[in-house]
Amino acid sequence: MSTAEDHHDPERRDFLYYATAGAGAVTAGAVVWPLVNQMNPSADVRALSELRQDIEMEPGEQIRVLWQGKPVFIRRRTEEEINSARDVPVGDLQDPDARNGNDYGAPATDANRSFGENDEYVLFMGVCTHLGCVPVGAGEGDFGGWFCPCHGSHYDMAGRIRRGPAPENLHIPEFDFEEGVVVLKKQYKP
Repeated sequence: MSTAEDHHDPERRDFLYYATAGAGAVTAGAVVWPLVNQMNPSADVRALSELRQDIEMEPGEQIRVLWQGKPVFIRRRTEEEINSARDVPVGDLQDPDARNGNDYGAPATDANRSFGENDEYVLFMGVCTHLGCVPVGAGEGDFGGWFCPCHGSHYDMAGRIRRGPAPENLHIPEFDFEEGVVVLKKQYKP
């Protein structure tokens, strides 16, 4: 006859403990992983988080693209538009801050709000800083820039507020400029 002591194998018991713990861990992981993974951003949200835009345009051309659900204006300015924007002293502006995500706190000179060779390009969020309307076209308003017809805000060719109720210049999100391509990839927070 066999006794309980004959079947008492400590190595077998340890193996059963480890096997049970391993199976429990795998089961817990299989249950928890889908719950954690569903908190990741979906493919459409990830696609909206980065924008790569080719900006090879002729002077005077403008494009409007959507990034994170908001319009972004990108314009290649003509020589006359650049000169008119450069001629405005910062002291004449309603908002002296450039509102440039690449250079926080810089003065609102044309050079701090433009980029590219000879500062020929401008890029900013196409959202009026008064109530969030979308300003219309370039060459509009009293200063040859953008005009928000909802409440009468006038912006110049550098996107700076010149007249109207808007308290701030059009915001410039953080971006990279690489060989004719603009890359917006950070979360925009006004």
